Amino acid sequence: MSEIEFLQLLSHNQGIIGKVCSIYCNQQEDYEDLFQEITYHAWKGYPNFRGDAKFSTWLYRIALNTAIGSFRKRKPAIALVSVLPDQIADQPTEVTDQKQRLLCAIKKLNEAERAIMALYLDEMSYQEIAEIIGITENNVGVKINRIKNKLYQILNRGNR
Repeated sequence: MSEIEFLQLLSHNQGIIGKVCSIYCNQQEDYEDLFQEITYHAWKGYPNFRGDAKFSTWLYRIALNTAIGSFRKRKPAIALVSVLPDQIADQPTEVTDQKQRLLCAIKKLNEAERAIMALYLDEMSYQEIAEIIGITENNVGVKINRIKNKLYQILNRGNR
C-alpha cells in the first residue's frame, strides 16, 4: 500500500469527503478545515486498511466519524447557509432551489441522521449504510423512513 496508491484512491473518491463536509459545515473555512482533517485521518489510517470493504465505504466511515467528532468538539452555533456549494451552480434554478431547501433541512437533523441521509442520497445500499454506520440493515430502513418523515415535516413547515 503505497503513497501513490492512496493518493489515487483519495483523488477518485474525494467527492465523498466533499459531501460530508457540505452537510456538516456552514462556512467555507470550516469546510476546508474539515476536508483537511478527514484527509489526514484517512492517510493516518490507510496502513490499517485491509480491503475487507471497498475503499469508498472505508473512507465514508472515516469522514463521518471525523465530522461527527469535530462537530461534537466545537458545538458551533448553527447558521444555515443561503446557497449551496459551487458544485451545483450549473443546474437550473428550480433544481438548485430544491437542493438548497433539502440541504438546509438536512442541516436541522441530528448528526447521526445527517450521516445516514448523506449515504442514502449517495445511493448507497442499506447493507453499505449499515456497514459504515455500524447498525443492522433492518435498522437502516427504519431510520431512513423516520428521517424522511422528519424531513417532510421540516420542509412543509417552511411552506406555511
